[in-house]
Amino acid sequence: FYRMIIKSSVFSLSCFLSLFLYFSANFSPMTKENIQKRIEELRQQLDEHNYNYYVLSQPAISDFEFDMLLKELEKLEKENPEFFDANSPTQRVGSDLNKEFDQVRHQYPMLSLSNSYSEEELRDFDQKIRKLTDQSFEYVCELKYDGTSISLQYKNGLLQRAITRGDGTFGDNVTANVKTIRSIPLKLKGTGYPEEFEVRGEILLPFAEFDRINREREELGEAPFANPRNAASGTLKSQKSSVVAERKLDAYFYYLLGENLPNDGHYENIQE
Repeated sequence: FYRMIIKSSVFSLSCFLSLFLYFSANFSPMTKENIQKRIEELRQQLDEHNYNYYVLSQPAISDFEFDMLLKELEKLEKENPEFFDANSPTQRVGSDLNKEFDQVRHQYPMLSLSNSYSEEELRDFDQKIRKLTDQSFEYVCELKYDGTSISLQYKNGLLQRAITRGDGTFGDNVTANVKTIRSIPLKLKGTGYPEEFEVRGEILLPFAEFDRINREREELGEAPFANPRNAASGTLKSQKSSVVAERKLDAYFYYLLGENLPNDGHYENIQE
């Protein structure tokens, strides 16, 4: 009986020591060297995922997983400013610039949207806005369509150019392809719109069309698109406008820019 107690005690002590060594090795405070190493790993991973997502339209991870990696990097860089790098993924938006298209400078910077996964982050955002202005303001909440960003420039009611987000400063001129999208007006109806303005939104691929395209790709022995967003992006960057027309892209717009807009408020302009 005593031998059993001794053996049990020795076993318990052995387990305790093993757990202690494991947690000490894996959950001890990170040294500056380890922090720098982790930062470099995250930057490399995010650069690769950015390229897969924006250029190849072949994401290897989900948007949520990407955002979690980015948030981890942002936190580490904020807590360790000595490791700042102007070329870090946290210092730029992803770029979908394609050398096969002409690049055009945006009249207004076209930045990416930020994500939030908690009420606390929303409250922090609200506090930051309140510190920037003493004027009263309202929020306009809208559904987020997961497509590929586009900016349309109109002059005298006629579509002049369609430009992708690119790197936020320059975008690809995809006007010929966008003109094949039936839901986008080449000539505006009615009156009252500014002489020149931009409207921004998302190019979308309806689910039914997405399924049809993937069936065709599989029949041809080609890899199916990962999701409708990447299928829309890949289609929009096609060098053949006829291919774009066949895939029946759609569009949803939510933002108006210009010098002489009908109203001061975003919501009122969208209602116009």
